[in-house]
Formats: sequence, C-alpha cells, structure tokens
Amino acid sequence: MSIVTPLPNTNPIVGKQSALKYNRFFSYCLPSTSSGTGYLRFGKGGRSSKGVKFTPLVDVSDSGSFYGLNVVGINVGGKKLPISGEVFSSSGTIIDSGTVITRLQVTAYRALRDAFRQQMKSYTSAPALSILDTCYDFSNVKTPTYPKISFAFGGGMTLDLDETGIMYVASADQVCLAFAGNGDDSDVGIFGNVQQKRLQVVYDVGGCKIGFAPAGCP
Repeated sequence: MSIVTPLPNTNPIVGKQSALKYNRFFSYCLPSTSSGTGYLRFGKGGRSSKGVKFTPLVDVSDSGSFYGLNVVGINVGGKKLPISGEVFSSSGTIIDSGTVITRLQVTAYRALRDAFRQQMKSYTSAPALSILDTCYDFSNVKTPTYPKISFAFGGGMTLDLDETGIMYVASADQVCLAFAGNGDDSDVGIFGNVQQKRLQVVYDVGGCKIGFAPAGCP
C-alpha cells in the first residue's frame, strides 16, 4: 500500500519522523517548472524502482531530522574536480528538499564554479544574484548549453543532474549557476531542491540507503 500526494511545484520537506510513520520508505519527484506536477509517495506500493541507483545513508553531526549523503566527488563536463575527499567528509552533507540552492563546502564550491566558468566563457556574464555569483545573459541566445554536472557518492554511485537542476533562471538576462559556497569547509553541505529537479528520489530508510533515477516527473 502507498499514499500518493501530487506536488504542483511545491517542495516536500520530509525527514526522519515521516519515514518512521510510513514504514521507513518514501519517494518524491520535484517538477522542473511551475506548471509541472511532481509527487510525494509514502510506502513501497505503486511506482517501480527500476533504474534507481542507490547510495548508503550516513550519519552527519548536527543534522537534526535530515538524512546524510556521502559525497566523495564532483564532475563538471565529464572531468573530476581536484577536491580532496576530506573536504566533504570533515563536515558532511545532508539532503533537504526545503532548501532551494545546494550549498557546498567553500573549497568544493570554488572548484566547481571555476571549472563551470571556464567552460561557459563564450557566454556574456551578468551581475550576481544574491548568493549566486556566476550568472549569464542569455537574452540573445536561443538555446544555451551547459556542461554536465554530476555528483559521486559512496558505494560507487554517480548521479548526473538534470539540466534543469544546474541553473537558476531569474530572467533571460540573468541565469545563474544554482550552487553557493558555505562560509567555511567546516559547515555542513546541503543538497538542495533545485539539484533534485525531475529526479525520482527514493528513501529506503530500513535498508539504510537513498536512491535516484532520472526523468521521474516532467
């Protein structure tokens, strides 16, 4: 049996209490646009987990009701960034659908930002937007292309972000890299909801793992 709730461009804030209530298994998908519809499903019934790739859940200090991810690396444009594993392991990373922009340890963010900027240097830059410091003016670009960004997790799992999970679109002339750096490497990283767009996210708490699959919703 499963309980399904449609998600019309909303962010399901789910944590350990919800998991305990529904047999420690739930899944969701965040739509890519304001007109799209995602879902939040409690229990194992219904949607198949075929194609879902899993990584172990981990404990993160001071994570409260959130689950931890073991991030071990980041790739931009198919190339692994030169980030020491200690940068991620020293503070840890949680997954939070209620946080919009993914926050990375500052060393990791700078490496990602610099690699992204290098591959986007043919485009016109735009002013920063709040905490987003890497923005572009696409007002005269019909179809911009972005380098693929993927996260490597513990257990040998690599997750390719959907293209809609890479950029935050304020307007055609201000489209920004949807990542920000924490103040220090000691601050806990957060895998936010923009990066989860269109992904089927499956929490199997009983199995101590979390899984992702592409194209889970429009």
